[in-house]
Amino acid sequence: MADAADLKSAGHLVLVGSSPTPGTNKRVNMPWLLIAIGYLLGSVPTAYLAGRVLKGVDIRQIGDGNMGAANAYRQLGAKVGVMVGVVDAAKGALAVLIAQAVNAPQPVILLAGAAAVFGHNWPIFLGFRGGRGESTTIGVLLAVLTIPMLILAAPAILAHFIFRDTTKAAAFIFVPLPLVCWLTGLSGVLIVYSIALPCLVGFTHFLRTRWLPATQRHRSD
Repeated sequence: MADAADLKSAGHLVLVGSSPTPGTNKRVNMPWLLIAIGYLLGSVPTAYLAGRVLKGVDIRQIGDGNMGAANAYRQLGAKVGVMVGVVDAAKGALAVLIAQAVNAPQPVILLAGAAAVFGHNWPIFLGFRGGRGESTTIGVLLAVLTIPMLILAAPAILAHFIFRDTTKAAAFIFVPLPLVCWLTGLSGVLIVYSIALPCLVGFTHFLRTRWLPATQRHRSD
């Protein structure tokens, strides 16, 4: 019988508990499980729940209709908006941390983080129409690229106070991030990841705003 190290290297998880009965298979396919967990975490509709529970409104029907922190900030208030942003970021970070906690291979960790962003943007719980993934992406990148993200945190916060615009503030993180990753000696895979995930945010932003009336586009995050 293969030992625990062999099972882990094969990308499987042995269920904790009593020894399995001889001849039975009690292993769970780890990569797909972690990616599914990431997607489900991302699918939790934070802004929608905050609007319903705290304000009795449907965030999809007010403002620019986006289920993200910026729309929540504008329509539900600063405290609610900040709370939504923090929770959305935590969803992405948690997906990565769970994968790291079980010593998953790096590609699985990165896919779990990306799955959280996909879940936020296209949540299974609300007809696959969610937010744009900005906060969730920041959470994922903070867990994966901690040092570069901390380096860029101060300029992004300063930009937010100057411009009062989450999209412009996020640009101070996303645009220089690949360069900072390279300067801090991270691998090519992580540099590509630092480009790809923000590109997903930009692509989703384009899809969400493409059909918005002109009066709403300037308010979208």
